[in-house]
Amino acid sequence: MKRTLGRSGIEASAVGMGCWAIGGPSRSAGAQVGWGVVDDAESTRAIHAALELGANFFDTAAGYGAGHSERVLGAAVKGRRDKVVISTKFGQEVDEAAKTVVAYGESEEDGDVAGHVRANLENSLRRLDTDYIDVYLLHVWGLKIERAMATRDVLEELVAEGKIRTYGWSTDRPDAVEAFSTSPRCGVVEQELNVLTGSAEVLAIAERLNMASINRAPLGMGVLTGKITPQTRFADTDIRQKVEWFAGIKDGRANQAWLDSLAAIREILTSEGRTLAQGALAWIWGRSPNTVPIPGFRTVTQVQENAKAMDFGPLTPAQMAEVDRILGR
Repeated sequence: MKRTLGRSGIEASAVGMGCWAIGGPSRSAGAQVGWGVVDDAESTRAIHAALELGANFFDTAAGYGAGHSERVLGAAVKGRRDKVVISTKFGQEVDEAAKTVVAYGESEEDGDVAGHVRANLENSLRRLDTDYIDVYLLHVWGLKIERAMATRDVLEELVAEGKIRTYGWSTDRPDAVEAFSTSPRCGVVEQELNVLTGSAEVLAIAERLNMASINRAPLGMGVLTGKITPQTRFADTDIRQKVEWFAGIKDGRANQAWLDSLAAIREILTSEGRTLAQGALAWIWGRSPNTVPIPGFRTVTQVQENAKAMDFGPLTPAQMAEVDRILGR
């Protein structure tokens, strides 16, 4: 099951593998921004399992584990670069030794953001052990549009130079996406999207401009897998223990309203023998042909479950309509 990443023309698997969790612990503004301790050997096995199952799109970032995720991915796909599509992100200054990440500032007093883009790219190329990036994403959700546009000028140059193939912005702000995406060289947007939340307006922009919508939190940071209960507690090194910006988790616990909604649509999502996770991915594919969900992983088992969702494909239009009816939307 394949997707074309919008007007970039890049072909990738319909499901991507989100590489945030394999980065391990790191800190930003004094807060933990990782998913806990990782096993690099297991991460590598999981990446290889994804490729064996036809999932060749990997989404990472310089900030994931302060560069560690990029290093693990680069080593795992060494010798297979022509068989994978790599998305990574810029927008932070990374200290690999200290395991810290500092995002671009909001004002000119915080530095020339355009001047940092090339250095950020070269660092990611080195960690990934490659000479080009397929998809390069601005990774500062709330950056002022005028600051972001300065980075876009450099991104245009980098596409022309062959250093990157396409670019976009990881944000859920429709005005930001609209302003940033006027060039045909901008082929993607990365937005939060799952069966319970996500900006229909951002997705509509992606469809109108023929861009891929790469989907963050397609499994609701684990809540939509059915494996997180009201009793689940996250480790102190797991960002979900203190996450404040994601509606599916409140005060370190799964949002009960989300669990209730998931129970109400469980029968549809698990149709034809799907797991809940596979059904959640099927809903995203049914939502739009532009979508490419990127569920996170840390184990071979998780990769296998997510990649095999492609065997089932999207939910039917009738099933999509029934989900909306049950959820009252």
